[in-house]
Amino acid sequence: MNDSTRIHPARGAAVKKYFWPAIGVVAVVLSLWLLYREVRGISLSDVYDGLAAIPPHRYALSLLGAVVAYTAIAGYDHIALVHLGRHVSLAFVSLCSFTTYALSHNLGGSVLSGAVIRYRAYATKGLSGPEIGILVAVCWFTFVLAMTFVGGLLLVFLPDFANRFSDSLPVSVSAATGIAGLVFVAVYVFGSALGLRPLSLGRVQLHYPRLSIVFAQLTVGPMEILGAAAILYFALPSEGNPGYLMVLGIFVVAFAIASISHAPGGLGVFEYVALAGLSDMNKVGVLAALVVFRLFYLIIPLIVAIMVVIGFERSQLNRATPPVG
Repeated sequence: MNDSTRIHPARGAAVKKYFWPAIGVVAVVLSLWLLYREVRGISLSDVYDGLAAIPPHRYALSLLGAVVAYTAIAGYDHIALVHLGRHVSLAFVSLCSFTTYALSHNLGGSVLSGAVIRYRAYATKGLSGPEIGILVAVCWFTFVLAMTFVGGLLLVFLPDFANRFSDSLPVSVSAATGIAGLVFVAVYVFGSALGLRPLSLGRVQLHYPRLSIVFAQLTVGPMEILGAAAILYFALPSEGNPGYLMVLGIFVVAFAIASISHAPGGLGVFEYVALAGLSDMNKVGVLAALVVFRLFYLIIPLIVAIMVVIGFERSQLNRATPPVG
């Protein structure tokens, strides 16, 4: 290979560094354009009227859904720490997990941004770099496992929800996809029951989670998804509402595509897919519900997370600064 075709290491690193953020920006721009085509003709006053039409008790139920989701999220890090055999106070773990997801949900690229935040936090508790890497991997896989499990169940028992996105998709294909997802989950559970040997990656060993940890993953992860979907469901108008399970299926598809897109906060992507899945409902009502979802699941947690980070950094600064005199 001559010099003209050799990729400089620094250039390759720069490509890797900016590739996913660039994908996220493209996804946002494209989705916002598609979203604009869907909602043009709807004014801000229309959306405000849609928000005002949501009864107070349904706002309360949406807020409760957010509380359930973020309570479950606190369990992600706890499960990973139990797997590692490391003990960290429940209060610290809960705050760290909440802050990590509140920030990474809004920043996009949740695995990378979550790793940076967790490293900063857990390094102060004595966890090594490889341990934090395993913790991030377990948290990420818990989410993927939950999406696969919930999505698989929906596709098996409610296969026609996929037709809201593609009329040409046979129900048999949806059901088969769901069965494939559930088989993947079953193989994972079966592997844990067998107690397979750890996988060695250099000096790092990845131990297969114990069965109790696997069951915890299959409880906490779906709980987050059910709670987050409830935010959207309760904010939707009653008229034309397809029911919680159908909204849950639409939410899983929208949330998965938004996560894959790496768009910050799934901006535009989540809204466009959700509107496509709920195309038979009043668009103003759906937009108002999406505003409520973004407020309760993204914006308010982000504000709280920023305050937590500021408080944490101040405490670390005060601890590192020797007393005067």
